[in-house]
Amino acid sequence: MKTQPLKILTNVFICTRENRLQLVDIYFNSKIERIEPSLDTEIDWRDISDKEKWEAFKEEIPEQKFPPQLKTYDGNFMLLIPGAIDTHVHFNTPGFEHHETFETGSLAAAYGGVTTVVDMPCTSKPPVTSIQDLIKKRKFIEGKSWVDYAFWGGVRGEDFDNPFYDQEGELLSLGRADVVGFKAYLISGMKGFRDLVYEEMLLAAKSIKKTGKPLAVHAEDKHYISYKLSLNRGKYLNNWREYCEARDDIAEAKAIATMVRIAKKTKCPIHIVHLSSELGLEVVRKAQLEGLKFTAETCPHFLYFTQKDFQNEEISNFLKTAPPVKLKKDRDALWDGLSEGTISFVTTDHAGCDPIKEKSSWNFWEVYGGIPGVEHRVPFLFSEGFKKGRLTLSQTIRLLSTNPAIFTGLKNKGSLDEEKDADFTLIDLWDNQVVKAENMHSKGKYSPFEGVKFGAIVEATFLRGNLIMKRDGESEVDVGYGKFLEG
Repeated sequence: MKTQPLKILTNVFICTRENRLQLVDIYFNSKIERIEPSLDTEIDWRDISDKEKWEAFKEEIPEQKFPPQLKTYDGNFMLLIPGAIDTHVHFNTPGFEHHETFETGSLAAAYGGVTTVVDMPCTSKPPVTSIQDLIKKRKFIEGKSWVDYAFWGGVRGEDFDNPFYDQEGELLSLGRADVVGFKAYLISGMKGFRDLVYEEMLLAAKSIKKTGKPLAVHAEDKHYISYKLSLNRGKYLNNWREYCEARDDIAEAKAIATMVRIAKKTKCPIHIVHLSSELGLEVVRKAQLEGLKFTAETCPHFLYFTQKDFQNEEISNFLKTAPPVKLKKDRDALWDGLSEGTISFVTTDHAGCDPIKEKSSWNFWEVYGGIPGVEHRVPFLFSEGFKKGRLTLSQTIRLLSTNPAIFTGLKNKGSLDEEKDADFTLIDLWDNQVVKAENMHSKGKYSPFEGVKFGAIVEATFLRGNLIMKRDGESEVDVGYGKFLEG
């Protein structure tokens, strides 16, 4: 492969530790070649945390001169982090493009500072439960992505109903074909991707253990939810309260406890997706203390909203997800889980739709459950996590970039080290933005964060050495630059 000419990204801050920064210039082509400090000393965030201090600092730095043959980008003294990675998106190609497409979803990712996404197996046709399905999906998506991408494989109940399906053989083949892991549900409302009963989940975990990859699980207890619903049967309760009551913290904790039992029996690495409750977090924490390979993620909506926000009719339907957001104590506990490391990273569970057709029903049970959030995760976490003192700067970066890269085995991603891919996200921490649906780049233009002000803005995104997005719309590449990541 022909090497790109050397480029320089100047005047950027990188995080060295906790809330310490260093001003550097980065030399790169498709890979990071070297990082050169512009100053001998590190800087404490507090010394440049407000705009006045930041502007004063910039005035003290002399202008640099670089060889004219080198392409130079001025970072304007903003924060540079490794390209963010979202390991939980539903971009729906092929088969469900009326909700989202890989082209629109990946464009939103680029504008959100995300350079790599991992797409779920359940919202495409066919779902990725065999090597043939994976090959088909790769062919459909080739040439359609702005960012790099990988896939989850899947295990669904329908496969156990097929006497000709070689589950272990297919899972092993998918593992060798570079899926990052396998997704399954303990409760599912999707046609064509049925949830697994305990015995099926146990068999799946035994097979997945042999791949060395994780089993990611949507953890809500189906029997408990069905029981809760039966108590209200015939009462015609179709609002958000009944929905949240049925899918409460006990439903989540019971399901996670089920996966703990399976982890103990199989030694399979288990990952809990979109963790939403304090009670569930306690089960995850206990499993980790017992030495199990047991991880979890959470999402921005669980870190910001509570069930009181369902009373706001302007966003109530937009906020519907499965599981639903919980209470203030749960929200606070999840922040603690991120800070202490019990929760490994933050994803979006990006899942959009046509809000007019699918988010407007008076019957809350019929409202589509999903939020198109891939464009908002990075500024959200810097705004609500780092700048509000819930996380250090280094923790925030690990949650967005480093930990997801380690978890998925994407060895060339996730850090600003020499010879890693030149994937960069440039962030302005001294400006703010108000979330507006009309400015979103995903196909579904709606968000429960409508009108919320974030104290951080993604200024530019680089992928493998090329600018794929600048806030003013500039790009050095076309759609299709993003590639499938092989192990």
